[in-house]
Amino acid sequence: MHTVDAKRVLETALICAQQPLPLRDLRALFDGNLGADTLKDLLLGLQQEWVGRGVELVQVASGWRFQSRPEMRTFLDKLHPEKPPRYSRAVLETLAIIAYRQPVTRGDIEDIRGVTVNSLIIKQLEDRGWVEEIGHRETVGRPALLATTRQFLDDLGLKSLDELPMLDEPEAQATLFSALDAEAGDAVVAQDPAVPADTAPDDLFAEPALPMDQVFVPVVAPAAVDTVDTGEAEPV
Repeated sequence: MHTVDAKRVLETALICAQQPLPLRDLRALFDGNLGADTLKDLLLGLQQEWVGRGVELVQVASGWRFQSRPEMRTFLDKLHPEKPPRYSRAVLETLAIIAYRQPVTRGDIEDIRGVTVNSLIIKQLEDRGWVEEIGHRETVGRPALLATTRQFLDDLGLKSLDELPMLDEPEAQATLFSALDAEAGDAVVAQDPAVPADTAPDDLFAEPALPMDQVFVPVVAPAAVDTVDTGEAEPV
C-alpha cells in the first residue's frame, strides 16, 4: 500500500474512533503488514499534515487520537453553553497528591493534607476513572496503594507521568486542572445525592468548591514512592 493510502486509512480510523487507538490496533488495519517503526513514521507524518488546523493528532497514554486544539475551546463551548465542572478544594488537593506522590495510601494523603480524607473523595475520583488501587503496602493493615490511571493522563493529553508540570507555581497548577476541566465536560461525577453538600461528613464539601483554574494545590514535585508491579503493559 502506498504511503498516501496508508495515511488515509489511519486518518479515517482515528477520526472515527471513540477513544485513543494504540499501535497494535492501528497495525491491525493493515493485517500486521506494517512494522511498528513504519507505522510511527506514518503517524508523525500525518501529525505534521494537521499542523495549523483546528484539530491536531496527539499521542496520549492509551494511544493516538485526534482532538481539538486548546485555543478552539472558547468557540466549541458556545455549542454547549454549560457551567464548568466544579470540584471541592479537598477533591483537587487529593487528586494532586495522588498524581505527584503515587503510589500513596489514604494515610499518606491525610499526613500531607493534615486532615482526615473522606472515603467519598476517593470514590469520586475512582468513579471518574482518574484514580485506582494498584496494590497494598506491606505494613500493618496492608493499606491500599492509590495511583492515577491512563484515563487521567488521556484527559490531560499526556503520554506519561513524566510530562506532568512541576507544581511549584500557581500558574502550573492552574494549567493542570484547567486541562482536566476542559476534558471532563458532562462526564464529571455528580455528587452523591444521599450526601447533600451542606451536610457531607468530613471535608468532602466542607470547603467552598472552586473552578479548577483557581485552585492552589500545595504539591511541589514528585516524591520517591513504593515500587509496585501493576501487571499492565504499556500500549503498543
